[in-house]
Amino acid sequence: MKTGVSALIAFFMLASALTAQNGSRQVELKLLMDGEFRQMSYVGEMRSMPDGEHYTAMNRERNMIIKYSYRTGLPTDTIFNTKKARECGFDTFDGYEIAASGYRILIRRETEQIYRRSSKSRVYDYDVRRNYVKNMTDGNEKIMIPTFSPDGRMCAFVKDNNIWIRKFDFDTEVQVTRDGELNHVLNGVTDWVYEEEFSTTRLMSWSPDSEVLAFVRSDESEVPQFSIQMYGDSTYTSAISFKYPKPGEANSKVSLHAYIVQTRELKPLKVPTDGDFYIPRIDFTTNSDQLAVMTLNRRQNIFNMYYVNPRSGVSRLILREENERYFDSDMISTISFHKNGFIRLSETDGYTHIYMHSPTGVAQRQVTKGPWDVTRLHGYDEATRMVYYESAEESPLRRSVYKIDEKGVKTKLSTNVGTNSATFSASFAYYLGRHSSISSPLTIALYETKTGKAVRNLIDNAALRSKLGEYSFGQKEFTRVVTASGVELNGWVLKPQGFQEGKQYPLLMIQYSGPNSQQAVDGFGFDWEYYLSAKGFVVACFDGRGTGARGEEFRKCTYMKMGELESRDQAEAARELAKLPFVDGKRMAIWGWSFGGYNTLMAMSTGNGTFSAGIAVAPPTDWRFYDTVYTERFMRTPNENKAGYDATSPILLADKLQGKLLLVHGTADDNVHFNQSIIYAEALVQAGKQFEMQFYKDRNHGISGGKTRMHLYTRMTEFLFNNL
Repeated sequence: MKTGVSALIAFFMLASALTAQNGSRQVELKLLMDGEFRQMSYVGEMRSMPDGEHYTAMNRERNMIIKYSYRTGLPTDTIFNTKKARECGFDTFDGYEIAASGYRILIRRETEQIYRRSSKSRVYDYDVRRNYVKNMTDGNEKIMIPTFSPDGRMCAFVKDNNIWIRKFDFDTEVQVTRDGELNHVLNGVTDWVYEEEFSTTRLMSWSPDSEVLAFVRSDESEVPQFSIQMYGDSTYTSAISFKYPKPGEANSKVSLHAYIVQTRELKPLKVPTDGDFYIPRIDFTTNSDQLAVMTLNRRQNIFNMYYVNPRSGVSRLILREENERYFDSDMISTISFHKNGFIRLSETDGYTHIYMHSPTGVAQRQVTKGPWDVTRLHGYDEATRMVYYESAEESPLRRSVYKIDEKGVKTKLSTNVGTNSATFSASFAYYLGRHSSISSPLTIALYETKTGKAVRNLIDNAALRSKLGEYSFGQKEFTRVVTASGVELNGWVLKPQGFQEGKQYPLLMIQYSGPNSQQAVDGFGFDWEYYLSAKGFVVACFDGRGTGARGEEFRKCTYMKMGELESRDQAEAARELAKLPFVDGKRMAIWGWSFGGYNTLMAMSTGNGTFSAGIAVAPPTDWRFYDTVYTERFMRTPNENKAGYDATSPILLADKLQGKLLLVHGTADDNVHFNQSIIYAEALVQAGKQFEMQFYKDRNHGISGGKTRMHLYTRMTEFLFNNL
């Protein structure tokens, strides 16, 4: 294996890249912030209907739901129209859900965002056969997670943390729970940390026969409350308070319950768990006597799935997986049930692969195998016994779409090299295929799955391709480095536009570096790095240890010391780049957002002066201040791993910070709280370290809105100009 600078130069010669353009126009920051180079990616809503041959979509005016044919792309029916529906008192709407029967549609309006994924809306019931609109609730209040029963004759929803059921046949609503209370008890919906870290807002499931509604109750009374100051424009400030569990603190106490519709009986259900535990998902299988309850212990290294009979309360352990480090909770959402059992992703053999199980949980076969990761499981077609998935088997930099039959015969559906993804119709008869590469903007086409032929092209981004031809810019080149620690890292380097041999340029390392993430991929992107390249910077991006698509060991080697290896990899990669003749090793900077901001602080504190400048946006500054689920998954609790928390705390390493620092944060960040930067800033002050700080009033983790984003990138650009 080649090492060091010779490997870099050799790989540059073979790299695939966006062809350098020599147009007359220069890339400007305002053009980037205004979205001038943003690729089109939205083809309109295409929500598959159960037959897999048709889909539905709202029209542009958002006043109709139209049914289309996949094959022709032509409308075949209008299934809702605000102007024609009887008793419809509104002109537009935000979203909808269609019952499996097709006879009823939920219409959402006045949607109000709560956190990243949660929202509440005014919801209306549209009776398709009567062409009639009616309020979902008697008082027309805003509600959360409205969920049709499988037969379409009822809808469960949450109002003020309590579960209600609307019975359409009788035009009545029934209150299921009565103990819901803000910041104390939630029924059916999830608390902040479940929503953020398990990516779910719904812990409620109907039985296939529509006779039982199962749900999780979360008691967050003992969870410490966190307050965010909101400054507004008035003479007095206000505050938003919510329950936010931090490492070692109390989590919500979760319990399982079932509501029997006919008898209105509400009963607790037991699962054999000990101590603190999570229930990230519940779902009925195809059998109404089998409620699949998925649990994780608090350390998140033991995953259990039980089948619970909602009437008898009897539970059976169906699946158990234990990991010496942690179980990847993203695997939980991949489990799907069918008549002959279930299918899922697992890292059992050291890579993420697909496994089939019998109804009793017995492993029947490993569907995929090899030294590469499956990155997405699309599903299992019971009719053809075909499994559909995406993987990184060609390269960690790339993604391809495949199907594989029960004999293991595999067919590659995607034909282009780069990053491919797919969205299949309900019957798997068609799929939307997306492709981009480092040299090609996104294209989207509809394909027939059986033949692999394109039915029609939907997006080609021809206008963007033409526009890029008007500009002059450099090119990204894939490369690898072997660090001083002996680790090979994948990445790309973007040389300055107008690159001159014999000249040395400043370097900016762009990175995120968080667990199972990736930024060095063969996919299209045209962002801030091209503006910096036009202004004479070398920009580079390398995925260090802990990132994805390179197997379980590469992902999890950072366990109990999150931030130590990640920051070392960035510093050592930069030092390898400094050996190149065109990189000025005395003018190197690092930048990142969120985990990338944290890793910036770590790299500047442990990198022995590798970086002369750095920008940290919305950074965690000590894992003790972040949430339980995320932090304890990778670090355990502070009591269990004090040395690990101490060694990876920028706050405790403040006196070791080297280089000029710009610290950026939004004051209303509900994810990585503003106080993390405030406490870190104080540590820098007491350590005698000068730094620059930029805060944004009432902005959340994304720091956007109005002219904010342009201001932020202008500030960061000027900081680099002034310090490199």
